[in-house]
Amino acid sequence: MLFIDASVVVAILTNEEDAADLLERMQEAGGPYYVSPIVRMEATLALTRSAADLAFGKDKPATPTLMEQARNTVDQFLSEIDARDILISGDIGSKALDAAQQFGRYVAHAARLNMGDCYSYACARAYRTQVAYKGKDFVHTDIGWHTH
Repeated sequence: MLFIDASVVVAILTNEEDAADLLERMQEAGGPYYVSPIVRMEATLALTRSAADLAFGKDKPATPTLMEQARNTVDQFLSEIDARDILISGDIGSKALDAAQQFGRYVAHAARLNMGDCYSYACARAYRTQVAYKGKDFVHTDIGWHTH
């Protein structure tokens, strides 16, 4: 079981240099894989931003068509890996606030979790699994799975 953070989805879909390694490590960890609506949104927005930067230049607005394409790409990938959706309940919302209080950027913790990270943490906590992610944030928590 593994909760997949948006950072991993984006890295794989944009073919970042460690995309193959991330996929391999996901396969080694095995499923089932979980995501949340927040992961879907974060990944879609990141892909949309990247596509808009390429099409129109840095910091220029995206189009609804670019967002639709990004959304379809994210949905297709998550379907291909058979990712299961976690519903965001009040309990998960409470766990996300706990994560912000313990590991958040606003309390100057080394993990510096942002809002999306706090929800990834909370979902992983609720399902008693680790978080597959990129970067150095979750390594400073008690449930992180990180790249080499």
